Amino acid sequence: MRALNDFLLFVDGYIGSASWFAYALLGTGLFFTFYLRFPQLRFFRHAVRITRGRYDRPDLSGDTTHFQALSTALSGTVGTGNIAGVALALHLGGPAAVFWMIVTAVVGMTTKMVEVTLSHKYRERTQDGSMAGGPMYYMKNARFTLLGRRIPMTSMAVVFAGATVICSFGTGNLPQINSIADAMYESTGLKHWITGMVLAVLLALVIIGGIKRIAAVAERLVPSMALLYFIGCIFVLCYNYTNIIPSIIAISSHIFSGSAATGGFLGASVAFAFQKGVGRGLFSNEAGQGSAPIAHASARANAPLSEGMVALLEPFIDTILICSLTALTLLSSGVWENKHRNTFESADLFVLAQHYDETRPDDQIALRQHLIGKTPLAMHDGTLRVIDGQIQSPLTVLHARSVAEDILIYQNETKYTGHIAVQNGKISNAYAYRIEGLSLIHSAPLTAIAFTKSWLGDIGKYIVSFALLLFAFSTAISWSYYGDRAISFLFSSNGILYYRIAYVALFFVGSFIDTKIVWNFAAVAIAVMTLPNLLGILWLRKEVRQSIRDYGVFFKKNYPTKRHPRFD
Repeated sequence: MRALNDFLLFVDGYIGSASWFAYALLGTGLFFTFYLRFPQLRFFRHAVRITRGRYDRPDLSGDTTHFQALSTALSGTVGTGNIAGVALALHLGGPAAVFWMIVTAVVGMTTKMVEVTLSHKYRERTQDGSMAGGPMYYMKNARFTLLGRRIPMTSMAVVFAGATVICSFGTGNLPQINSIADAMYESTGLKHWITGMVLAVLLALVIIGGIKRIAAVAERLVPSMALLYFIGCIFVLCYNYTNIIPSIIAISSHIFSGSAATGGFLGASVAFAFQKGVGRGLFSNEAGQGSAPIAHASARANAPLSEGMVALLEPFIDTILICSLTALTLLSSGVWENKHRNTFESADLFVLAQHYDETRPDDQIALRQHLIGKTPLAMHDGTLRVIDGQIQSPLTVLHARSVAEDILIYQNETKYTGHIAVQNGKISNAYAYRIEGLSLIHSAPLTAIAFTKSWLGDIGKYIVSFALLLFAFSTAISWSYYGDRAISFLFSSNGILYYRIAYVALFFVGSFIDTKIVWNFAAVAIAVMTLPNLLGILWLRKEVRQSIRDYGVFFKKNYPTKRHPRFD
């Protein structure tokens, strides 16, 4: 598992966590924002009217309504990214990372509109009569031309479909159940594997029914789960109302200076906050990733652009509203910078060769430079002497990017006495021990603690657990459909049953896998899926502009008395 984590970190360092990936993602969104003259502002009100069904007609082809398609796509994006992902971004990059998440969402509104419009334009009807679409279909069917010659993009469509299958596990499967199991264990003490087994059975029952059952479930889950989570956040914010303005200032004041060290948080550079904020923003709203177009392809729509406008609302709801609310909850409660008692994860545990005191400015700077990857510190090689669970060696243990304190080591539920081998800073056979102590925490457990900092008390963590259960489970359901469509594209309908079996099986396994490994796999999978989609939509940019003009002509002809924005 440790070797797998190291490999994922190595690969992610060249794609998802590399600075060029963040620039490519934001650059594409900015290009379309200016190229299409700020459609996220021009078409926002019109998009709301379309979603409410004002222009629906019963004779349109498709399997779902606009609202069902939006709910299905939102159920695929509103998930752990809103509860666990925001907490992880804050943990990695500090308050400034939240700003970059919001920026990613603003430009992502345009990107989402573009990719869904193209997907809807080139969707197909499958053998079973349902609609299928997504980037693999416009890559296969669109006329990509270069110097007047048509270029076949079938190979890129196959690459994207394969990446979608991988990403269905990396985005919609493993992180979702892992976060649910962590939150349930944190709030109720329920074993991870029990949570995984129960939900795996429920997942199987839902995904067997296909897109119509998925859409029906999502239509009911998404509004209720968003309302529940919203109420919980408001309780925390009202209780800590004096910290709301300082929290907003913290988000905006360190954008170009980096986040300073505070409490157990050792600080983050501008570049680190930018990369982690953009990365978590993409995981949250999936703009540019190419996943939502698969869900929207099933919708009954007047024209491709009308469904693209519905998709424009997703990053706004998912990131600008829900993620910002989570960020303010975490910041105002103060839990993000405090150390908490927790069980350490081996993939996030390192032993340094020297003792460092985080209260000393020089040591604090050295630790910060190490954590952001600028000046690595020497790792310990040798053994740790442990007596009655306590480490006797004068070294520094890092866990969750913080200096660990009050460490206790158990073996077979008793405090361990003996020697533990350490190789290059990593404890050998770490899974043979249970290591507890004080350190920073991240992901869903951090949000659960934040929700206890109100009049709700311990009830708050149960709200997070239940909200996360609904959020993440609905995400897993939607992503099973995305993978289902990709498998159908690659192997026709013959491979769908085998895919669904694998999806449910890994959903169970993901409940007890190391959280850090799960998130690192997700980062790699997202980047692999996003890159071919960005290339495709940039190549077809002129078709999107033409779709806007065509929709304007259609709308004026069919709805001459209705209010509408300018489409020229």
